[in-house]
Amino acid sequence: MSAADDKTLNIGGRSFGSRLLVGTGKFASPHLMRDALDATGGEIVTVALRRADLSGAKDPFANILEFIDPKKFLVLPNTSGAMDAQEAIRLARLAAAAGLPKWVKLEIHPDPRYLLPDPVETLKAAEQLVSEGFTVLPYINADPVLAKRLQAVGTATVMPLGSPIGSNQGVATRDQIRIIIEQAEVPVVVDAGLGAPSHAAEAMELGADAVLINTAIAVCQDPVRMAMAFKKAVQAGREAYEIGLGATSSTANASSPLTAFLEAS
Repeated sequence: MSAADDKTLNIGGRSFGSRLLVGTGKFASPHLMRDALDATGGEIVTVALRRADLSGAKDPFANILEFIDPKKFLVLPNTSGAMDAQEAIRLARLAAAAGLPKWVKLEIHPDPRYLLPDPVETLKAAEQLVSEGFTVLPYINADPVLAKRLQAVGTATVMPLGSPIGSNQGVATRDQIRIIIEQAEVPVVVDAGLGAPSHAAEAMELGADAVLINTAIAVCQDPVRMAMAFKKAVQAGREAYEIGLGATSSTANASSPLTAFLEAS
């Protein structure tokens, strides 16, 4: 079953107090991104390697890492844009060589329209990167079989999509995510498509260990306030899961029984 039974989020031998992971793309400015990241209370921040200057040349168009405090956040390099396993492995190795943590959010999505992850190439890359000592967090379709295979090769999490990247459709894959959580031996992080705080709360109520949010925070009118809203939603969803939600019913059940009242009348 999912690691959601733990009181803290434990990934790759490290413990985190926050269950909200945050992406860094699409913000209007790096300063706004920095303020929004602080507002989330998160501890893990994903950075697309294609947007980061790893050369040390202070590229003004790729300076995102200058706005992320490594004392506050674990920088999680991601291979977004990689078309196959070979390219993803190359990007992960480049990040490690540049001194970033030997952690990687593994993303391989060659389809430009829907950005759906390639299951075959993802499994291939995960196996190689794990063998090289990387802590691998793979982004996948909500596929319970693939999730089990990735766990078997030693990934630190599985990260099934709620719906396509940036679509704001919410947890459209809830039935498959329930199965993944039921079978999970590593943390389950719902990633992609969560467009509202209520979506994040729903994912947490299902028993997910964490969620990853980017677009919904980055492109709204007030990213800092939205970041705080997602922080509260994740906390509320987690608490509801721990407490236990009431069972659903196909009929009404009165909250104030009328039996005594009817008998008296």
